[in-house]
Amino acid sequence: MYDAATVHRMYHNPREVQQATLLSIKTGGCIETCSYCAQSSSWSKDTGLKAEKLLELDEVYKAALDAHDSGSTRFCMGAAWRGPSQVGPRQFERVLDMVSKVRALGMEVCTTLGMLTAEQSHQLKTAGLTCYNHNLDTSPEFYPKITSSRTYDDRLDTLGKVREAGLSVCSGGIIGMGELDKDRVGLIHTLATLPEHPESVPINALVPVAGTPLEMKGVKQPTGLEMVRCVATARITMPHAMVRLSAGRTELSFAEQGMCFMAGANSIFAGDKLLTTANNERCADAEMFKELGLVNKPAFNGQTQPFEIPQLRAQSIKLREELKAFKIELGCKKTAAGSA
Repeated sequence: MYDAATVHRMYHNPREVQQATLLSIKTGGCIETCSYCAQSSSWSKDTGLKAEKLLELDEVYKAALDAHDSGSTRFCMGAAWRGPSQVGPRQFERVLDMVSKVRALGMEVCTTLGMLTAEQSHQLKTAGLTCYNHNLDTSPEFYPKITSSRTYDDRLDTLGKVREAGLSVCSGGIIGMGELDKDRVGLIHTLATLPEHPESVPINALVPVAGTPLEMKGVKQPTGLEMVRCVATARITMPHAMVRLSAGRTELSFAEQGMCFMAGANSIFAGDKLLTTANNERCADAEMFKELGLVNKPAFNGQTQPFEIPQLRAQSIKLREELKAFKIELGCKKTAAGSA
């Protein structure tokens, strides 16, 4: 931990912790078989999670505005897809519009949409995406015990396409899925030996959702000190990266989170929900920031990043907004006619 703290102070302001917001823009109905995830259609009857439609542009923009006004400088959007190719171009176009409109707020924008093609990666970059999240989850050896619907090489292939498109990479893993210490080492070793280090490394503790295979298996959740060790190892091996203390913070005390920050974590997800699981409330995080003497890290390290919505996306956004207004007006007319 001392070594990690030393490295952290060489490359980062130890008081700065970025607050990010994560929104599920498409919940449930995923065809993948990740045994930790409540959104898989394979066990939806056990979890009781129903598939929902992709959110509308105005819903996402409002959530981003609220996050921005509450202090978040990074907005992340997750869709329960195998990849955009699964759902077709119309829904992916809507996501591209979401990216552009949120990016225009001056926030960092990240998405996690599953596996990408090279073309889709470039489209996201053009729309203004800052970073793409695609977690490796665990070691190559343990990965087949977590899912059977894709391979580790599939994950690495998408990370390569994202990097080739000029996007920042966000990739980390989940601790507490029944893996051994050597699997945690294997995960961080794989990330640290990529051609370029990920700019963002989320460290998650498993949140065992009722009805998921891992919850029914009764896996043991990691302790606070195990999380500290993983954060410290990530910080030492990837000194420039943002190490994000992600899912599972509700089980950590202020002191345990403080040790994670000392060991090199410099980002959290703010807001009371992470995709489908509970998260620490903003008021609790505000109290923690005050007690630990932390300050909010600005977007893009405080450097201005000019962004103008691309013309294609601007036209698409305008059409969506006009269609929304037309539907509202039509609904009002029908209501008025029905009450006349």
